Amino acid sequence: MKDYKSGKRRQEAPEAEADGLIEGRNAVIEALRAGTAIDKIYLAKGETDAALGHIASTARGKGIVVVEADRRKLDGMSRTHAHQGVIALAAVREYASVDDILNAAREKGEPPLIVVCDELSDPHNLGAVIRTAECAGAHGVIIPKRRSAGLTAVVAKTSAGAVSHVPVARVPNLPALLEELKEAGVWVFGTAADGERLLYDADLKGPAAIVIGSEGDGMGRLVSEKCDFKVRIPMKGKLNSLNASAAAAILLYEAVRQRMG
Repeated sequence: MKDYKSGKRRQEAPEAEADGLIEGRNAVIEALRAGTAIDKIYLAKGETDAALGHIASTARGKGIVVVEADRRKLDGMSRTHAHQGVIALAAVREYASVDDILNAAREKGEPPLIVVCDELSDPHNLGAVIRTAECAGAHGVIIPKRRSAGLTAVVAKTSAGAVSHVPVARVPNLPALLEELKEAGVWVFGTAADGERLLYDADLKGPAAIVIGSEGDGMGRLVSEKCDFKVRIPMKGKLNSLNASAAAAILLYEAVRQRMG
């Protein structure tokens, strides 16, 4: 009550909206009813009252990812301090389809150049990858539905507006997606420290999907097994890995260099 009287809550609510946070049961229910593009909904773990159950079932029916989180996580995310056990992350734009990405390449008369992000959970990393993809002329970015950052306000800000220009598709199963791309004639290049060939020996002039692994673990086993080639970036220093967005930039601009030749 003290915060409310001081006006603190009223000051923080616009900040929450700017970050794409929708907090509280009524606000989230209304957003779902209005068809607001929502990236993900966090629900308090262990709470099973009717209102939260309705939110969860409605969200899942719309294909929205629902994640259970303990109250400490929700308290840490909250800007209003009145989340009532539910916080939704609004998406800054609708997701594209994989066909949209392939069609974008076809309309430009170019071989597809696609970035596939394997569980990049850091929104700043994802935003930086999308920004680089736009600058390099990639036709789209693909992310998994779960265990990944989505098209939130933080990602949009980090991308410097690139989310408005690069189609981003979200799929439930990355290994299946890679198989579909291969059937469509796209070669899949995974990045790995133990890759069998040096990046500069890979032919990126044709239809290519570049897979960037997660910040901590790299590519998952099933994703790795679906790659046609695993390429490595030469490391000359004492460290043996790069930030995911830096690795994406190196691969994308090697593709640009080859395609300009």
